[in-house]
Amino acid sequence: MKNLLTVLCILFLSVVTYSQGKVITQNFVAASIQNNKGGEDANRRLSIYLPPDYETSTQCYPVIYVLHGYGGTDSLMMSVWFNFKELLDEAIKTGKMRPMIVVAPNSNTKLQGSFYTNSSVTGNWADYIAKDVVQYIDKNFRTIPDRRSRGLCGHSMGGNGALKLGMQFADIFSAVYALSPAVLDWHGDFSLASRGFKRISKLNNIESIVKGLNESNDFDAFFAAVLTAMARVYSPDVSNKGLLANLPVTYVGDSAVYHPAVINEWEKQFPFHMIDHYLPQLRSLTALKLDWGRNEDFSHIPFTSLQFSKKLEAYRINHFAEEYIGDHGNILGGFDGRIFNELLPFFDKYLR
Repeated sequence: MKNLLTVLCILFLSVVTYSQGKVITQNFVAASIQNNKGGEDANRRLSIYLPPDYETSTQCYPVIYVLHGYGGTDSLMMSVWFNFKELLDEAIKTGKMRPMIVVAPNSNTKLQGSFYTNSSVTGNWADYIAKDVVQYIDKNFRTIPDRRSRGLCGHSMGGNGALKLGMQFADIFSAVYALSPAVLDWHGDFSLASRGFKRISKLNNIESIVKGLNESNDFDAFFAAVLTAMARVYSPDVSNKGLLANLPVTYVGDSAVYHPAVINEWEKQFPFHMIDHYLPQLRSLTALKLDWGRNEDFSHIPFTSLQFSKKLEAYRINHFAEEYIGDHGNILGGFDGRIFNELLPFFDKYLR
């Protein structure tokens, strides 16, 4: 009887061990960010989930790339905010998805957000994801190096990035899922009337804006940092010594001055406006989905997400769009959340 119990314990431990994947971190130098004028570090970290059988098999795997939000990092996205490892282990164990590699690249910057956009000041952050990271993963891990086996997703700023890169690099990624995608277009708390622009005009240097973000809990300081980060990628200008960027709105005292040329530069980078120029790419995607919470903390997200979906619909681009009862992040994690029940099965279905 004792021997039988020992055997059963060994079998149980073997099952538990088999059902656990692991998260590793690796650093590499991103060629697309090297030699940038904004002082951004090209040495980048990746958090990589390897499925339970990775080390004991010779199998090649599909890859899901996960883009973090503003102020986030790869480790926060993978382990702290949503605990991807626990969700992935359980999804694979229960058959919600087959074994896959999941990669979260660190895209944090001095202003805490790259907005996944190529910039003459801060470096080429779109190329960093779609070229540097993908090539590094394909070279160093057993992937299926085919667009049909690559998925792209993200939350908030990362949702914006997923939609944007899905359009720009439809030859690299085939399935895209955006969770609560931020700043798809102007609206509500993200508008030209934002008090963040006034705060930027008053401070007019990176150090003071970063200090304000770190020391203040108010939305003005938050949006000042967000808008400055966006300016450095949407309207970079090295001749502006304070910000290395131009702003769509500046202030003379309490009076706003609008700059149509810069506004136009920003709108060209907004995913809502990009749709018009990427119709073949959007139609080539295997699957596209976005969702958002009805009780969002950021008022622009529900409105612009719906408008984005309506524009896709007007162009007859197949996609999924859904509003659910929740806020910016409270319904995403956990075994009853949308990552486990919607996002992971989505990629299981649409990746080869």
